Amino acid sequence: MLTGSSARLAYAASRQKHTLPDLTYDYGALEPYVSAEIMQLHHSKHHATYVNNLNVTEEKYQEALAKGDVTTQVALQPALKFNGGGHINHTIFWTNLSPNGGGEPQGELMEAIKRDFGSFQKMKEKMSAVTVAVQGSGWGWLGFDKDSGRLRIAACANQDPLQGTTGLIPLLGIDVWEHAYYLQYKNVRPDYVKAIWSVVNWENVSERLQMARK
Repeated sequence: MLTGSSARLAYAASRQKHTLPDLTYDYGALEPYVSAEIMQLHHSKHHATYVNNLNVTEEKYQEALAKGDVTTQVALQPALKFNGGGHINHTIFWTNLSPNGGGEPQGELMEAIKRDFGSFQKMKEKMSAVTVAVQGSGWGWLGFDKDSGRLRIAACANQDPLQGTTGLIPLLGIDVWEHAYYLQYKNVRPDYVKAIWSVVNWENVSERLQMARK
């Protein structure tokens, strides 16, 4: 039986690497709301970079852990947060979108939105405002507060993951890094945020709410 550093090294060697998830739709499927060029660059370049850097960082972290090198472990935390968050956030984001999306949610999700925001339109307006107002790069989120059982809207800077930084379980995210929209919408972020509602996959958001409530 392996113990101590030997066990940690064995774990590091056997650890499954993170991989770029496949999309369930073509890069051009969200047009005219999100262009094929943006989707290809966003998924195959930007998200792939987060995945690759996360794997490299985790390997370095495991080496530092095996050596008991706490200084290096601490120094690697920002890279873990940034690249890990980028991977988590984008993995959610792709499933939040659909060429058959848009419209309004149904069932329990709609009831929860009306209860917590007054109406679907008010929720959209509030989430859009919070998302557009993100300074620099970041995300706007609709999340579930497990303690209160209510929906909440929040913004996260950079690639900070919603649950890891606020405790809210992510249901719907809107990426407002410039790489998510600049080639098509230039610096007019509000137009991009308005357009993204036309491809929101409400079935996916509803499924996430059901899972969050368990």
